Order: sequence, then C-alpha cells, then structure tokens
Amino acid sequence: MPNERKALCVSIHDVAPATWPHCLRLLQAVREVADIPVTLLVVPCYHGSAGLDAGYEAALAALMADGHELALHGYRHLDHGPPASGVRQRWLRGVYTRNEGEFSALSAAQSRLLLALGLEWFGRRGWPVDGFVPPAWLLGDGAWLALRQAPFSYTTTWTHFHLLSPWRRIWSPSLVYTARNRGGRRWSPRLAATQAACMGAAGLVRLSLHPADAAHPELLRHAQHLLAALLASRAPMTKSAFARLSRSV
Repeated sequence: MPNERKALCVSIHDVAPATWPHCLRLLQAVREVADIPVTLLVVPCYHGSAGLDAGYEAALAALMADGHELALHGYRHLDHGPPASGVRQRWLRGVYTRNEGEFSALSAAQSRLLLALGLEWFGRRGWPVDGFVPPAWLLGDGAWLALRQAPFSYTTTWTHFHLLSPWRRIWSPSLVYTARNRGGRRWSPRLAATQAACMGAAGLVRLSLHPADAAHPELLRHAQHLLAALLASRAPMTKSAFARLSRSV
C-alpha cells in the first residue's frame, strides 16, 4: 500500500441531479476533514428521471478532473424485477431497500441491457467508468452473470470488494449509516465505530455515505470523526485505484 499503510475508500452513493445538493454537503463534510479522493456512485436515470442538467454534469466532470472517480450505480435505482418470493427476499427488496435493489432479481438479459444503458450514458459524455456498484449492494444470479461479461474491473457488495478480472474477492464490510429512522440514527454510528475498530488489520476499509445522511448533522459529525481516525493509519484512494493496486500484488 502507498506509504506502507492500509487503504481507505470513501464513496458517496445515489449521485443524481435530484440528490446533488445533499451529495455536495457530503463532499463538503469530507473536505472539512481532508482533501481526499472519493468515489461518486452515479445513477444515470435516477428513479426514472433522465433529464439533462448541465450544471450537475459540469460539476461531475470537474470532480473527475480533480482526481475523484465516477462509478456506475445502477441505471434507475428502482427494483422492477419479478415479485419477491419468501420472507427474506420480501424483506430485503421491500423493507431493507425500499424497492430500490435494482439488480436483485433481474435476469441476465435484463441486467445486460441496464448495464449497457449505463455504459452508453457515460460514453456519450466521454467519461471513463471502471466500476459498477449495484443499488443496495444486491446482485442476483442473473446480474452476476451479466456483470462478469461486462467491461468493469470491480464491483462491491456490502461485505466484499470484488475484482472481476481476474476474479478475486476481498472481505471489507462497508461502514454505513441508517438515516431514515430514529433507531437507525442512534445505533448505526455505534455500529460503524465498533466495526471500524474490529477491522484494524483489514487491508481495506470502506466508508459509504448516502444523501439522506446529509440531513442529520449528528451523522455528519460522527462520519467526520470516524474519517479522521481512519486517515491516521490508512491511505485514502478511489475504488478504481484500489482495484489497480490489488491486481498488482
């Protein structure tokens, strides 16, 4: 690892024109701690909205020019797959993800189509894209098959960072906050801190921030303290940079 330190990847999820003000607040919170590269997970047609926003796209291009990464984060960020069967799947797709686990139950053909649409969206702007992160970190069998045939170098699930060519998976549960209810806002910071403490020997720690986090100052403050502590012993890098580094060792 650079400077003989372990790696830290910070990502901002659900990046789209509709969420951009919140994403900017998250970027500002990170910069208040340190000016580090982050990975922005971009949704081209967030919740079905594919309208052009020149200011938003110019901001993304500027961030990429400054060394940040843009990754594909689904296409619509909505679950249009067949109805869930079984209690676990109904909970995962309906409650845990609020019907946003877009790639959780699609066929390989449906997954290939959405991946192609996402790649086309990036291609029209001349933007490189190295990674794909599924909404809610959920990938069904069909999506895995399509992804292994797509030109990405990595993907991530909640528990692992996956190199796709050659295939290798690296254990790294993401540190994440639950902002949508009072219990989550109370307990998720404690869980994230405990999880970070337990991962001291891990080669990679991932900190994942979501637009909803930006509405809660207590979550932002906790994320800033956690980020500062992690940076004391870890080298910050984009997910793409970590993938390149991991393939070389």
